[in-house]
Amino acid sequence: MHDDQAGLYIHVPFCLSKCGYCSFYSITSSTLIPEFVKAVSREMAFYKKSFQSFDTIYLGGGTPSLLSIQQIDDILKSANDYFNIDRQTEITMEVNPGDVSAEYFQQLHKRGINRLNIGIQSFNNSLLKFLGRRHSAEEAIAAMDAARQAGFDNIGIDLIYGVYGQNMKTWKETLNKALSFSPEHLSCYQLSLDEKTPLYKQYRKESVQLPAENEALDFFMTTSKILTNAGYIHYEVSNFARTDSLKSRHNMKYWRHAPYLGLGPAAHSFLDSRRWWNKADVKAYLNAVGEGKKPVDKSESLSTEQLAMEALFLSMRTKDGINLKQYKNRFGADILVDKKQVIDELMKNGLLVLKDGRLKPTLDGMAVADSLALI
Repeated sequence: MHDDQAGLYIHVPFCLSKCGYCSFYSITSSTLIPEFVKAVSREMAFYKKSFQSFDTIYLGGGTPSLLSIQQIDDILKSANDYFNIDRQTEITMEVNPGDVSAEYFQQLHKRGINRLNIGIQSFNNSLLKFLGRRHSAEEAIAAMDAARQAGFDNIGIDLIYGVYGQNMKTWKETLNKALSFSPEHLSCYQLSLDEKTPLYKQYRKESVQLPAENEALDFFMTTSKILTNAGYIHYEVSNFARTDSLKSRHNMKYWRHAPYLGLGPAAHSFLDSRRWWNKADVKAYLNAVGEGKKPVDKSESLSTEQLAMEALFLSMRTKDGINLKQYKNRFGADILVDKKQVIDELMKNGLLVLKDGRLKPTLDGMAVADSLALI
């Protein structure tokens, strides 16, 4: 496995109901799933020359766990037909705790899915309801147990903090409950609300505020402290892994600017210096593929300056930071010289460190990662 091996992302844009905070593209009807599964396989054919091989596959959504085992099998078979899928490929699937039976987990495991991302969000029923989740805390616990019994030894849990009505005490309880399952990976996201989401409108209507900056920082620091004390590596702003080898290999590709191919409506792709994304509309997507056309909505070519800025922005979100020599070779820029004044200031303030030829954010730096990228 090497860094520039590509990742394959498949966006499954179907949900039984929309969560109040979700801004990802999906529709609440499952009637088009069979057509979608066929279309994804046909879309693969368009890319077999530009992407030959993958060592990560990620089924995201939407709610991929609405697909039948047969449909998942069809998608994975097509991927194997069109591309060279590395034997060591990490194959991740997002799972909604309310949809899955023990039998379903067993079948997923048999089909070669070797990593699960379970969208638990909270173990608190009133918070789950507030967020518009369909599952209960009891179902979340049952899903974790069933996944373990089916033989999964690489499970990630997604959790959300900074929700109205949640205080530090309930958040710590959620983290401790999550830790009781010894998950291999934890993603802890601060609730952020896109203006188009129902929850944003509800917050506006009831004039509820998202946590103030100091409170958000407190949540971030407490999360990091509890999880690193429990032995996890805080390797990206929102992500924690039990060991280096259990980091999300697929997501690392995004942060390292490795190439990736996104299939399905609204999915994004990146290759060399070009980025493109598909139409965010299931019917428009199906029509385009049906006519033998790539369902691309728009694309952009990034200049060297843009790529350099993005590389900096993405790496400042990760514990490893940026390899200065690689950066210089790739972009012809010496950050330490070009940005000396700013970097010295950030280092003096304890936000950055220079170590082993890498410029890395400290924990305080990761807490304000987005502004570090403005170096």
